[in-house]
Amino acid sequence: MEKLRIGRINITWLNGGVTHLDGGAMFGVVPKALWSKKYPHNDNNQIELRTDPILIEANGLHILVETGIGKGKMNDKQKRNFGVTEESQLIEDLGSLGLRPEDIDYVLMTHLHFDHACGLTYQEAGEWKSTFVNARIIVSQVEWDEMRQPNIRSKNTYWKENWEAVQGQVDPFSGETEITEGVKMVHTGGHSDGHCIIIIEQEDETLIHMADLMPTHAHANVLWVMAYDDYPMASIFAKEKWMEYGLSRNAWYSFYHDAYYRAIKWDASGKEMTAEIKRSRI
Repeated sequence: MEKLRIGRINITWLNGGVTHLDGGAMFGVVPKALWSKKYPHNDNNQIELRTDPILIEANGLHILVETGIGKGKMNDKQKRNFGVTEESQLIEDLGSLGLRPEDIDYVLMTHLHFDHACGLTYQEAGEWKSTFVNARIIVSQVEWDEMRQPNIRSKNTYWKENWEAVQGQVDPFSGETEITEGVKMVHTGGHSDGHCIIIIEQEDETLIHMADLMPTHAHANVLWVMAYDDYPMASIFAKEKWMEYGLSRNAWYSFYHDAYYRAIKWDASGKEMTAEIKRSRI
């Protein structure tokens, strides 16, 4: 498991499972001739996409960012459609760190699409139950509202089995919220109307988790947004704002979906990597 330290805050990447989705959908209007130079694809034009949660240890708290695709959550058809080749090992990874699901204090959900939210619940004796029973689940109010009342476009990604069992734990916010000193969530919109990013700042060090505004390192260009984005111009404006903010602070940028990098620093131009944490592919 790869690790990073921001000031006194420890960050560890966990295994939430693997999907493979169409590269054209992941890069929207960007021509394949351009995106394929930056991110490999298979013979079916699919690209490998991790769904890897991040454990933040800060001020005595255990904070989980996203929850992966779960284990035993999808049927064979769903696995085939989403190119699932590996299910989540999140609980096992926490165990190797000496943690149980009950030890998680907060779960920060940048948004509630199935590939981020499936790990919130599990099934036992035909009943859906909360995985992290002691955690407060933090999500934007806009996202929480749409999760429960999805529109015709979003209903395929907001699954009731991911929210009904945890609704008593959900603590929605508007605008931005500080989770603990050095860790905050900011509502951006874009990928979904309620999408958020996470900013970690301590001792003049910064990490920005852009979530699905920048799902992989190849999406660093502010104009490279997904066809899956509900509000692509909002994605572009948010990326422009937070890339400028982070690049001026020599920030790390972390990834949920990247199969090759956990985090990267770029130079002030945003074009040249100056530091990197690669994902182990063993």
